[in-house]
Amino acid sequence: MPALHRCVLAALAIALVATACASASHTQPTGAESLDRILADEHRSAAERARDVYRHPQETLLFFGLRPQMQVVEIWPEPGWYTEIIAPFVKDQGKYNAALSVPHPDNPYVTARTKAFEDKFAAHPELYGKIELTTFGPGAGNIAPAGTVDMVVTFRNIHNWMAGDWAPQAFAYMYKALKPGGILGVVEHRGNPELPQDPKAKSGYVREDEAIRLIESQGFALVAQSEINANPKDTKDYPQGVWTLPPVYRLGDKDKDVYAAIGESDRFTLKFVKPKTK
Repeated sequence: MPALHRCVLAALAIALVATACASASHTQPTGAESLDRILADEHRSAAERARDVYRHPQETLLFFGLRPQMQVVEIWPEPGWYTEIIAPFVKDQGKYNAALSVPHPDNPYVTARTKAFEDKFAAHPELYGKIELTTFGPGAGNIAPAGTVDMVVTFRNIHNWMAGDWAPQAFAYMYKALKPGGILGVVEHRGNPELPQDPKAKSGYVREDEAIRLIESQGFALVAQSEINANPKDTKDYPQGVWTLPPVYRLGDKDKDVYAAIGESDRFTLKFVKPKTK
C-alpha cells in the first residue's frame, strides 16, 4: 500500500475514534448532569426543592466525590431528604445503605419517623433501587461489613452524638465500614470559633476545628474543606439554638420574618479519607 494511502487511512481512523469518543461523551451524562435531572424530578416536593438554596446538594455531593458506582452509607437519613437524591444516583451501578436510628419503642417520634422512611422508599424500588437498612447508635454494631463501603455521608448529626457522649464511637463505626481510601463526607452547623465548645453541643452548633480534631482522632485524614454551605448571616446566638432558624422555627411565629431572612444555619463541609495501608 502506498505511503500516502496509509497516512490517509490512519488519519481517517483517528477521526473515527475522535467522533466515537465525542458521541460517547454526549450519551454518557456527567455526575453533575445526572444530579441536575434528579434534583428537578417530580419525586421531590416543592418544599424539598426550596431547601436546595441552603443545602446545595449538587455542589456538596460533587465536592465529596460521589460517583454512580459507589456503595454509599448515609447516617441517620430520616426523613430522607438526601436519600431522594443519592439513592437514584447510585441505584443502577452502585448501592445506597441507610443507617437508621436505633429503634426506641417507647419513643413515638422516632418510631413514626423510622417507619415513614422505610415505607416511603420501599414503595418505589424502580426509583430508589433496593435500599439496605441497618441501624446506627451506641452499641448497635456494624453499619456495613468492615472495609466494604466507598463513601459514608452524614449531615448535621455531630451535635446529637456529642449530646449522647458517643461521638468518638460514632466515627469509629464509620471508619470501620469504609474501604481503605474510602471517603467520609460531613456537614454540620458551624459554631462560633471564638467561644469554647460546649461538650454537649446543646445549641446544635459545633466548632469546625473541634469536629476536625474529633474525626481525625479516629484515624481519618482531612483532605478538603468547603464553604459551599456557609451562611454569614447566621449569628449563632438564638434563644432556642440552631432550631430557632428555618426549617424548624422553634419559636413559632415570634420574629419569624427575622429568622426567615437569615435562612438556614451556617455550616461547614468537610471531606476526609480513610488512609490506605502501606
